[in-house]
Amino acid sequence: MASGFFALLDDIATLMDDVAAMSKITAKKTAGILGDDLAVNAEKASGFMSEREIPVLWAISKGSMINKLIILPVAFLLSAFLPAAITVALILGGLYLAYEGAEKIYEIFVPHDDASHNTVSAEMTEADILALEKERVKAAIVTDFILSVEIIIIALGAVAAEPLSIQIPVVSLIALIATVGVYGIVALIVRMDEFGLRLINLNEEENSFSDKVGRLLVSALPWVIKSLSIIGTIALLLVAGGIFAHNIHFFHDFLHQLPDIVKEFLVGLIVGFVVLLLVMGVKKIIRLFKGKKH
Repeated sequence: MASGFFALLDDIATLMDDVAAMSKITAKKTAGILGDDLAVNAEKASGFMSEREIPVLWAISKGSMINKLIILPVAFLLSAFLPAAITVALILGGLYLAYEGAEKIYEIFVPHDDASHNTVSAEMTEADILALEKERVKAAIVTDFILSVEIIIIALGAVAAEPLSIQIPVVSLIALIATVGVYGIVALIVRMDEFGLRLINLNEEENSFSDKVGRLLVSALPWVIKSLSIIGTIALLLVAGGIFAHNIHFFHDFLHQLPDIVKEFLVGLIVGFVVLLLVMGVKKIIRLFKGKKH
């Protein structure tokens, strides 16, 4: 009886060692997409009123966790019984990410009526601000869902040769890191200015070390957010391009003489603008059809 119990403990310890070892390997393989996830979500979570930043971030984080709870069991089942469906899901997600990245670039260079529809202004009522907040949270959760699929599929691919007893804990751990770690860092970024103000008010001395650090944090936040907006857009296109390059033979061989990161960005950009033009064309046809109907 005792020997059986200790044998069980030994098996558990061996399993935990294997999980830890594979988690390190998998974390390295998903580090790039986790960095992209951080940049995209930091940009998505910024731009709200100061007192609403943490509640909004918490809402997105809960949505992200629900996304993982939905994706994980589906990914394990598809990986076991219908692996081709995972590739299809990845490509569809890549099309959405490429479209979103291209749309952001288009809105920068091409004047359009809805340029301010996604930002808070002084003229907006509380109801308008809450509606905008809800819309942006929903958009952030949708983007998180697609990035989460990519993270989980890459993690699953890294342990594909391992038994299910290794796959489930390793991929689940990576998914947890992708939510808690990423959104924890995002929370620190969006609250930089508040932390800076606390440092400035920490003592009554003028121009103390804490004052200098506090002013640096407050002044740096707009630049950090603006940089993250640019990095987030580039990240969307890189992730999308990476999906196409790794799963579609034509794009895998496309401009093979270029470095992978340049090739993936160009692929994401080109596909993104093709999808954007298609979406704009469909919207225009729908508007014309509605106009004739009325």
